[in-house]
Amino acid sequence: MVSGIRRDPRRWVILSAVCVALTVIVVDNTILNVAIPTIEEQLRASPAELQAVLNSYVVVFAGLLVAAGLIADRYGRRLAVIVGLGILAATSVTAAFAATALWLIVARTLMGVGAALVMPGTLAILVHVFEPGERVKAFAVWSAVGSAAMAVGPLVGGVLVEQWGWPGIFVINAVLAAAASVLIAWLVPESRDRQHRRIDLVGAAAVTLAMGSFVAAIILAPDHGPLSPAVLACLALAVAGAVVFWVRQRRAQSPMIEMSLYRDRRFAGASVAVAVLAIGTGSVLFILTQQLQHVLEYTPLQAGLAIIPLAIGVVGASPIGGRLPGRIGYRRSIMTGFAVTAVGFAVLGMLTPASGYAVIATGLFLAGAGSGLASPAVHTTVLGAVPPDRAGMGSALNDTHQQLGIALGVALIGSIVAAGYRHFAPPTLNVHAGSSLGSTLGELTDQQQNLISAAHLAFTQAQSIAMFICAAFAIAGAVIAWRVLAPDHQKP
Repeated sequence: MVSGIRRDPRRWVILSAVCVALTVIVVDNTILNVAIPTIEEQLRASPAELQAVLNSYVVVFAGLLVAAGLIADRYGRRLAVIVGLGILAATSVTAAFAATALWLIVARTLMGVGAALVMPGTLAILVHVFEPGERVKAFAVWSAVGSAAMAVGPLVGGVLVEQWGWPGIFVINAVLAAAASVLIAWLVPESRDRQHRRIDLVGAAAVTLAMGSFVAAIILAPDHGPLSPAVLACLALAVAGAVVFWVRQRRAQSPMIEMSLYRDRRFAGASVAVAVLAIGTGSVLFILTQQLQHVLEYTPLQAGLAIIPLAIGVVGASPIGGRLPGRIGYRRSIMTGFAVTAVGFAVLGMLTPASGYAVIATGLFLAGAGSGLASPAVHTTVLGAVPPDRAGMGSALNDTHQQLGIALGVALIGSIVAAGYRHFAPPTLNVHAGSSLGSTLGELTDQQQNLISAAHLAFTQAQSIAMFICAAFAIAGAVIAWRVLAPDHQKP
């Protein structure tokens, strides 16, 4: 199939198939959040191990995205997506049989490899089957499906955890991946870059090492101290990986990443803004599911249902977000969405152990609505700065920035909550506190209601600080968009 397909009569059906593949990799991540308390209990996982379960997938996903984008550009976007879905299906089955936290972390790492192969191809396929005038609508649908899958994942996870236990979430991942691969093979035309660019696997490994080590340092700091040998070793590995990657990019005749893209205000501004925002959005479900299940004592299914307002906000606002750039410009659309998200985080920051569900629903709805408003403008702005033949690489960089923000968010915000919980726990609770609310409650009995209440309050106080920090990151993203993007930018 010739590269550069335009106005394919099946383009909206192709969009549906691409969205199924996108749903697999998004659900693969968010569906796990609601199972975190159950995994903590059954695998006796520490807070650091729980963060690693989530971040092992995200870090490998982010680190390999650029190389995966080049693989998709060179060998075919459809082929890359099908192979990635196959890896996801196989490793999901492996994860379902995990007997230890380490086993689960390794399986999640391999799942990240599959997800990296899938993600760049999804947007690159859309670039090649949709004309520029229709792309913002296609990206709005893509964003809505991805964000809705992110929000609905915990609901599906809640049902599966209650029916089949936490392994059930990985079984359904395998089934979805297999179904998506059939749809992609049947419906999607092949496309590739006309230039066979070199794929630097060493560089990809180096940047993955850099990101993974930096995230590990953040995760380990609360338990071991910021100047501990383990943390310093991780930071040293992060620097070494970054240096190796930078040197290889400077010396390569055909570098894996075209650094000149970052001199484009559209690409650089939107990329940095979305990465900063993702620090907050990537961690909110990780923290909130613990609040719902440990403090409000929701079942996994109830916790999943409680997160539905996030999906409603995303789906309801995404069509508006698709039309908004034509009315107020891309910069203002991004700023508006980020500002609404910040308000949602601020509302969640006002939670107390006695807060009703209305506060949670309002905060989640606003956070979702902000994402729906901003996402189409962000994706269109970033990919509008990339030549069509390099759509796979551009899509990969766009996703890398977002996934790196998510990984940093889970590590940073998760560590802040863990440290804050230990700080706010009163002296009478310290003997029971352990390192997390889940471990504390596991050691207390129903007769120790005063200590249980103290633990709930300590966690909620720590969570409030974390949510206000998430709001600050969202505001920072809006400020970056305002300062860097061109005023009233109407076309990507």
